[in-house]
Amino acid sequence: MAALFVGLLLAGSTFIGATEVQAQTPAAAPAADTSAPATDGPTATVGTAAPAAAPAPTPNKGDTAWMLMSTALVLLMSVPALALFYGGLVRQKNMLSVLIQVFVVFALITVLWAVYGYSLAFTEGNPFIGGFSRVFLNGTFDAATGTYSLAGTNSKNTPLYELVFVAFQSTFAAITVCLILGAVVERVKFSAILIFAVIWFTISYLPIAHMVWFWPGPDEFTDPAKVSEVALRGGLLWQWGALDFAGGTVVHINAGVAGLVGAILLGKRVGLGRESMAPHSLTMTMIGASLLWFGWFGFNAGSAYEANGSAALAFMNTYLATACAVLSWLFGEWALKGKPSLLGAASGAVAGLVAITPAAGNVGIPGAFVIGTAAGLVCLWGVTGLKKRIKVDDSLDVFGVHAVGGITGALLTGVFNSQSLGGPGFVQNWATGKVVSNPILVQLLIQAKAVALTVVWTAVAAFIAFKIADLLVGLRVAEEEEREGLDTSSHGERAYS
Repeated sequence: MAALFVGLLLAGSTFIGATEVQAQTPAAAPAADTSAPATDGPTATVGTAAPAAAPAPTPNKGDTAWMLMSTALVLLMSVPALALFYGGLVRQKNMLSVLIQVFVVFALITVLWAVYGYSLAFTEGNPFIGGFSRVFLNGTFDAATGTYSLAGTNSKNTPLYELVFVAFQSTFAAITVCLILGAVVERVKFSAILIFAVIWFTISYLPIAHMVWFWPGPDEFTDPAKVSEVALRGGLLWQWGALDFAGGTVVHINAGVAGLVGAILLGKRVGLGRESMAPHSLTMTMIGASLLWFGWFGFNAGSAYEANGSAALAFMNTYLATACAVLSWLFGEWALKGKPSLLGAASGAVAGLVAITPAAGNVGIPGAFVIGTAAGLVCLWGVTGLKKRIKVDDSLDVFGVHAVGGITGALLTGVFNSQSLGGPGFVQNWATGKVVSNPILVQLLIQAKAVALTVVWTAVAAFIAFKIADLLVGLRVAEEEEREGLDTSSHGERAYS
């Protein structure tokens, strides 16, 4: 297995090398847009130089402290929160297999992020992928002078230590891959998961993160006459003006669609429809959901990159939308099934968190009410009516909650970003700081295009990644091992004595 992973890393290097050649090609000019796109994701400006006549800005200690805390909160979302949430939903014989999958995949992606992931996602290359300037985090610290490189935020002359930005974004990349696991648990090989994670992270997460979130940064926009020229250095979806504050497309749609592809390729669990597949510990699931809600404040409010009003708006929207989704899912389930359930309340919380993610700092309080309420109802349909229609064994409803919720939030962001509906709008021209909002139908169309591109890209990437894993080691454990449970058959351990 060690030799196998060495081979995969070498193959990944070949892919990256090919990408670097493409990065020399200039981006094509957009057809009509002559203004800077909205700011709604990481600025990713590496080592932005201050104007010669002005003193170099220094990071604010409050911003630095907030971002370090936000990074720790997002780490909490994966280990232990997501692991416990997913672990409680599976049968007892598969509990540890879920915990080790989340734990190890998170660690694996963190390492790959530092090796090449950050560089490809958040340095300048072409509209689809970045370059090699930060491989192994080269250039983030100068040992000779003891200085640290700086990254831009969403405000002019307000830098952040680049290593803080690197760490924060690494937790996003890692949890995204971990989310996919819920669709394929209880029957997938551990070795196949690790191979899939390396490939999908490289060919899906990194390009989409670059397309949505990479832009030159506010300090690069100095001349109002050259705004369009500078904007062409950004990622493709950022150039389109797609709004994604904290990862509706990059994280949730990306992971949800990949999970659906994996569930289709793996097939249904043995005994599905004939044997009980009930969660073994809803208590554990409740703890996991609660920790997710807590950690999500770092996920969404941290995506402001500063301790400012935008962070406060994202914080409150996250808080409120989640509560609305808990209630709408619970009462919807109560009306459909006659009884409200703890699982429904916990699932509603996650649905609300997912849907408000792209909108967190991009909509006003009225938007949070609507997005949260809609997410609970739409995702309830996603894991009941839609799941029955597509007849795919998405074990823990990754598609029904994350993809459906992410699409709902991404589209409604296009509606409630409008200043006429209480939204904050976006910066149209970073040289002048002018804030506007598009007509609702215009922004909605931009959001729909971004969603469509993400769905297609991640579906193709996931198919390739799962197929390669299948060819190398096989995707699925033997039927007798599945019946025995992956805890003992794959890991030689038991969750409970």
